[in-house]
Order: sequence, then C-alpha cells, then structure tokens
Amino acid sequence: MDFKDQIKQLSDRAEKLKESLQTEEATKNALIMPFLQAMGYDVFNPLEVMPEFTCDIGTKKGEKIDYAIFRDGQPVILVECKHWKQDLTIHDNQLLRYFHVSNAKFGLLTNGIIYKFYTDLETPNKMDEKPFLELNLFDLKNSHIEELKKFHKAYFDVENILSSASELKYTSQLKTVINNEFSNPSPEFVKLFAKQVYDGVITPKLLEQFTALVKRSISGLISDTISDRLKTALKTEVAQEEQSEQAELQPTEGSNSSIVTTDEELEGFMLVKAILREVVDVSRIAHRDAQTYFAILFDDNNRKPIIRLYFNSPSNKYIVTFDKDKKETRHNIVSLDDIYQYANEIKETAKNYI
Repeated sequence: MDFKDQIKQLSDRAEKLKESLQTEEATKNALIMPFLQAMGYDVFNPLEVMPEFTCDIGTKKGEKIDYAIFRDGQPVILVECKHWKQDLTIHDNQLLRYFHVSNAKFGLLTNGIIYKFYTDLETPNKMDEKPFLELNLFDLKNSHIEELKKFHKAYFDVENILSSASELKYTSQLKTVINNEFSNPSPEFVKLFAKQVYDGVITPKLLEQFTALVKRSISGLISDTISDRLKTALKTEVAQEEQSEQAELQPTEGSNSSIVTTDEELEGFMLVKAILREVVDVSRIAHRDAQTYFAILFDDNNRKPIIRLYFNSPSNKYIVTFDKDKKETRHNIVSLDDIYQYANEIKETAKNYI
C-alpha cells in the first residue's frame, strides 16, 4: 500500500470511528497514533515517539506536551492533541509556549482529523501563528498529501521541508483571500476593477452597482473557464477513443494473422441491411472487419455502431446490440436467422443516429 492509500485509509477510519471517541485520550489512540505510524514512526518506541514529553518553561517545571518525535536523539516535531470535536487554535496553548524552548523545528496541532504544521518563518525560534501546511482527512488534496509525505520518517529532511514551507504558507493564505474577495468583494477590490472600465468618480452608489457587476463577472468567468476545460477534456477523450477504435479495426502491422472477412459475416451484413431498409437509407449502412468482430456501422462511423457480429468461433457465435447510451448487450445465436429476433433493437439503434 502506497503512502496516499494509507492516508485515505486513515480518512475512512476517522469517519467510521469518530462518533465513538468521547475523550481526547480516545482520539489519540484511535486516530493520532495510527497517523504517526502511517508517517513511519514507531509509536511504541520512546526513543522515536516520546509521549508526555516534558518541556520546562522558566519557573514552570514538569509541563508536558502530548508527543515529541525524535531524530538522532533530538526532538524535531512537537505534537499537541485535541479531542476530534475541538476547534484548533494555537493561542495560549502549550505548543506555542514550548516551541521556543525546545530544539524542535516543527509543531503539529491536531484533533485527529485536521493536522496543522507550524514552523518559525517569521521570527526565528518563535512559532508562527498560522500554519504553513494544513491537512483535513475529510477533504484530502493530492498536493497536500505530497507535502505531508516530506514529514514521513523515510523522507524527513528539515531543509527540504523549509524550502517549500514559505511558499505553501503564503499560497494558502492568498487562496483564502482571493476566495473571500470572489465571494464577497471588498470596496478596494471593486474599485481596482471599476477604475479600469469607468473614467468618472466612483461614488457610493456606483460602488454598489459595480460590486454586483464584479460578482457576476467573476461567476461568469469561472463558469466559462470550467466549461472550456470540460469541452477540451471531452474533445481529447473523444479523439483518443476514436484513435483506439480505429487502431482496433485496422490490421496490426507485421502481424502473422490477417483479417479475413467471411461469407457468413457478409451474409449477416446483408441481413442487417434488409432489417434496416424500412427505417433508414441503407446506403448509410457500412461495415468494417476487425480481428475479433465484424462491425456494422451507421455512416461508416466508429462512434455509431449498430451491431457487432462475433462469428470467429464456429461453436460459440453471438452478436452485440447497442442501446441509445451505447450500452452493449450480448445475444448468443445458433444461425444467422436468429438475428431477426433482435430486429427491433437494431432498428431503434439506427434511428438514434438519424
């Protein structure tokens, strides 16, 4: 099982168990310890994961934090745990107070579902008030899982993590700011755009009008962008499917076996044309032979299959018909005359292409 699958498995576990966890200690045992294990750390080895780690602060002695993860005999990550229902805040808590008196470079605040990673990007030896990485097991993003992987025991490297921490932190904050502006544009944001399309003075009344216009413009732009991307993705998928179908219908270069169209397949083709004569112009009915089947198509288009004949096995012959959604249905037959039993299905399929 790879790392991503392990984290997704933890997500399923948290969803299943959370309602039965009534205390912080239960949250630790059921959610947080398995998380640390998934990160490659031996939670039963106090030289690697020390529970109730003591951090003395001034005259306060014996103060403890939930876990400290050690490497080379030194704590590198301090972990403070909360009950899974509890909101996470670093204000006036042990993680914030202990960070500057320990050698640990990272702090982790978690309730078993949300994991917030902190360091000292703004002031050396003073933990930032905002995390540079936040992972929510119920809203997993591939990019966050890749960043989390850097904390895995097998990949842990302080410099490597710090090199991306600053960008992660400010990118995350910028996304939040942008999302808030898109949802509820501030006057400054509205004026920024209004001044580029309106030469007069932006009065309070105009500001109100432009606020509504900016919101609608943003919504429209996002909708257009999503639509364009979906169209591009669909075109790519269709092109790939057509290439795949075309390749399937062509003999393989250098292959020892060649496609042989049999008299029985051609007779089947003529039979299908006879069935369709009363509903379509039969000049639009074509056939292509492939390695494994004989395809009968509308307008000689691979994306408009009417029926496929599987006659390669003398003892196991069958046909495949298609519904309006191109869902395939297999029908075993003994003789060509059996095809007449499915005349209605064949006609309906052809009608769908008209």
